[in-house]
Amino acid sequence: MTEMFACGVERSLTGQPWRWRRAGGDDLGRDLTDQLLLGRGIEEADLARHRAPTIRDFLPDPSSFQDMDKAAARIADAIEGGEAIAIFGDYDVDGATSAALLTLLLRRLGVEPMIYIPDRLMEGYGPSGAALVELKRRGASLAITVDCGAQAFDALQEAADVGLEVIVCDHHQCATLLPTAHALINPNRLDESEIGAAHGHVAAVGMAFLLGVALLRELRSRGRFDSQPEPKIIDLLDIVALGTVADVARLKTLNRAFVTQGLKVMAERRNIGLNALAEAARLVKPPTARDLGFALGPRINAGGRVGKSDLGVRLLTSTDLEEARAIAAELDRLNEERRAIEMLVAEQAGEAAGAQSGGPLVLVSGRGWHPGVIGIVASRLKERFGYPAIVIAEEEDGTGKGSGRSISGVDLGAAVLAAKDSGLLLAGGGHAMAAGLTVAPGGIEPLRTFLAERMAADVEAARGGRALLLDALLAPGGVAASLCDALDAAGPYGAGWPAPRVAAGPARLMRPGIVGNGHVRAIAVGDDGKSFKLIAFRAAETELGQALLASPADKRWWLAGTIKRDEWNGGNAAEMHLEDAAAA
Repeated sequence: MTEMFACGVERSLTGQPWRWRRAGGDDLGRDLTDQLLLGRGIEEADLARHRAPTIRDFLPDPSSFQDMDKAAARIADAIEGGEAIAIFGDYDVDGATSAALLTLLLRRLGVEPMIYIPDRLMEGYGPSGAALVELKRRGASLAITVDCGAQAFDALQEAADVGLEVIVCDHHQCATLLPTAHALINPNRLDESEIGAAHGHVAAVGMAFLLGVALLRELRSRGRFDSQPEPKIIDLLDIVALGTVADVARLKTLNRAFVTQGLKVMAERRNIGLNALAEAARLVKPPTARDLGFALGPRINAGGRVGKSDLGVRLLTSTDLEEARAIAAELDRLNEERRAIEMLVAEQAGEAAGAQSGGPLVLVSGRGWHPGVIGIVASRLKERFGYPAIVIAEEEDGTGKGSGRSISGVDLGAAVLAAKDSGLLLAGGGHAMAAGLTVAPGGIEPLRTFLAERMAADVEAARGGRALLLDALLAPGGVAASLCDALDAAGPYGAGWPAPRVAAGPARLMRPGIVGNGHVRAIAVGDDGKSFKLIAFRAAETELGQALLASPADKRWWLAGTIKRDEWNGGNAAEMHLEDAAAA
């Protein structure tokens, strides 16, 4: 009979039961990579494809998506007719990478597009009628919006009224009615095909890549490459990987292939701007998926959050090394500025959230909060409290600009769209895990009530199934560098494809102590005398940290966390990043 609780832990120091991620538990008789893949929902017959995800194995036929062929044909007409093409992108990493990908591809096809990235503070999210009309005035006859446009009804109608044709390439939630556009590519269209809808987790940059594939196929059918080489869009997968990870898109199926192959392209250092950004971020080795999310992505985002919104796309499309280094240095500086602003807002938002009664969501607001960091702060609150979180920056006139982050199993984008449809928001939309909104003066409390009622059942169900999920059980001597290699084989890890979590023990703790900014360090020693290092980040004031620090020398523990390579001073050991513990 399968053990109900992993390691017999019904309630750990963090108050959770421990369970095996995969029914049947820790199967030591099976290849570890297969164990990890099966634990992430892969069917037995599909293991080979997922062990080494390639674009060839996972790329769907672009024609499966509504309006894809129509969009590709229109862009091909514009290229052949010498029309001016404009690209309108969002100011975050997904928007910047989407705009950069299409810009670089069009350049290789002999077209230099106009690029327009709106200012977050002055213009807000998505295309405005004024901006699209201005692009038409500057000579554009075709505009492609990327990572925005699915809800831009008024703006797209204004564009149509002045004769500007618009192709929307987006991935955010769609309403039943769609805005006026020549073509609207979005896997989350309610009328999308079965294959298209199965890719609703793909970021906008992934959809832009599919549009690029469709465009090249259309031009190929017209004989465009009979006398000239066809651009290799596969060379742009480094940009696709960056946007996918930074947008916290679920790393399943096609997205895993994008990131796996994109990291290989990035290691070849083909993009001048990405290389300059890696230098600014002080990355000395080829970037990993984690580096995309925590080092490169935040720096590109900093331009849109607290600086100039177009810095990211300018960097990614730069052809001049000195220019790229200058932009990268500016983004690095802006990222430090963003961190300082974020710390202040996070402290105030955390106090406000702590004063609330709890669930089913955290919703806080404040005057003077910088709207460029509220999304990050919402993410912090979600992690701290375990509920969906929305942070709203109130303006002088009482209008609020909000950003939210959700927990797995709760579709925040759909809830925000429902609030908009109910007249509670001036604007709003997003996807399952993240959403943005604009609320009128006096509208915050009605919004709180609406969202709490709508989301309560989903949040209860999502939180009710909470448990610390484990992939494997190790003896203390098993925490080694060779294990890191085996764990990496089932990566890359990220949203929707969690990093492996293992339990090790039983083990006693030696020399527990506090290091750095409240981190708890210790050495775990097994009954056979073999040991490993562990660190619990920011845990000193928590129940977990206090228990570790006060642990008697003879007390035995089960320890759970992720295994990371410890390369300090050129070493090649491994340590556990501890998340939980329980008495053995």
